[in-house]
Amino acid sequence: MNSVVLIGRLTRDPEMRSIAETQTSVATFSIAIDRHVRNGAEKKTDFPRIIVFGKQAENCERYLKKGRLVGIQGRIQTGSYKTQSGETRYTTDVVAERVEFLEWVEKVQSTSEQNALSNNFGVPEGFEELDKDDDIPF
Repeated sequence: MNSVVLIGRLTRDPEMRSIAETQTSVATFSIAIDRHVRNGAEKKTDFPRIIVFGKQAENCERYLKKGRLVGIQGRIQTGSYKTQSGETRYTTDVVAERVEFLEWVEKVQSTSEQNALSNNFGVPEGFEELDKDDDIPF
């Protein structure tokens, strides 16, 4: 069985290319995944490279950006290639069969955007508006 499920943040924007023979779109990017460590041990992070094909690749290029949280379901694929100097390099990639966009909006909104949102909706009757700097009592 060759199945992998990952959740992590993009380390860079997806790179898009096309396979000439089939005109298939291919997106590649890497994600940062924190590795579970024992108490007191230094945090470790893995950076697997993700490969996505077809329409899903086009959607990744359109909607994913560096720092966004994403879920990947797919398979591990190994390969190798020769460098110009004749050395053999080995690769391990995750070929995504399914990509879930877990964040759709920027995490940090400007103060003016936050004020506009709160002013549009107002405070419902019977409720009191809290100052952002006040401690919430629960």
